[in-house]
Amino acid sequence: MIKVTTLDRREIILNAELIERLESVPETVITLTSGKKVLVTQTVDEIIDRVIAYRRRVLQPASTRDEVE
Repeated sequence: MIKVTTLDRREIILNAELIERLESVPETVITLTSGKKVLVTQTVDEIIDRVIAYRRRVLQPASTRDEVE
């Protein structure tokens, strides 16, 4: 899950596994696998960084995760 901010400044949490596509037109449009589109204030690069960080946390072995926290 990643945190993003909608254009009306609401903070929402998206399931990063359901992101199908990112577009910059000039705001960032996140298209989910369901076809739903979400417009956010973050740039495409910021979303990519958040998805990568999320996946690193998920894939990190539990023993290593305990040491970091």
